[in-house]
Amino acid sequence: MTAIGGAAAITGAASGIGRALATELARRGCDLALADRDEPGLKTLAAEIGAACKVSLHRVDVGEPDDIAQFAREATIAHPALGIVVNNAGVALMGSFEEIDQAQMDWLFDINFWGVVHGTRAFLPHLKTLGEAHIVNLSSIFGIIAPPGQSAYAAAKFAVRGFSESVRHELAVAGSPVRLSVVHPGGVATAIARNSRTGVGVTDNARRSQSIERFENAAKTTPRDAALRIIKGIERNEPRILIRQRRPLHGPPALPPGNVLGTVAAQAGEDGEGAGEVGQGRGTVSARHREERSDEAIQTVSTERFWIASLRSQ
Repeated sequence: MTAIGGAAAITGAASGIGRALATELARRGCDLALADRDEPGLKTLAAEIGAACKVSLHRVDVGEPDDIAQFAREATIAHPALGIVVNNAGVALMGSFEEIDQAQMDWLFDINFWGVVHGTRAFLPHLKTLGEAHIVNLSSIFGIIAPPGQSAYAAAKFAVRGFSESVRHELAVAGSPVRLSVVHPGGVATAIARNSRTGVGVTDNARRSQSIERFENAAKTTPRDAALRIIKGIERNEPRILIRQRRPLHGPPALPPGNVLGTVAAQAGEDGEGAGEVGQGRGTVSARHREERSDEAIQTVSTERFWIASLRSQ
């Protein structure tokens, strides 16, 4: 179990899930190193947090490796007990693979994937000096499933998932005090769609408006609910944290075939026990854990069906 305390570093902290995480961690007495390009947003958040904890603000573009390295240096100096790092910052890009150019795909990868890699690398040496520490990397439900119109975003989020899971196993094998969780949000009500860029080949402005409207109609989980779920996952040292839809979108989902259920459960299971956990000494999965995995699998398949249906018209 990772205790919530000391200090946490959060990228993309000025809005959305990052902002909600900062607020909830502050309520639990955790000092904060908050990073974002949006300096006014950071200052507003700091004012709202007030004297609840020590807060340092850092203007950081996570697409710039030097910015991240400087953030890690400054944050660990300001907060020597910093033991939680949340690589949360991310962007979106609308359009099919043929509608986005390579420069746009590079831009998204620099932030959504390389930002996570550079953040993990910059903070890891410090985290390893502590008795316990935790890295939280934000992937997406699109790091589990890949609907049409999301080729760049899904590719980056799948990469975050693969990178995070491999590093997690490496840390476990080495007996490191650092734990790592990868988060898969689905349908969280943030401004990521409204702030997204559009592929250079997208000429129909109505498509952008329709895509934003579909996302906002579907995204019913609040950032606070997502933050609370992530904190719970940190406390439980969950290797994968799946953030569910707040309510069913189309009623109870039909059960997928058994082989599909097993595959998705293995991908989306939250408890992290059973086969595949390297160096953790895991035993047989209990009936309760199998039930939890099945529930997560059903939710994942339901989410996949919804997002593919809603994005197919793009």
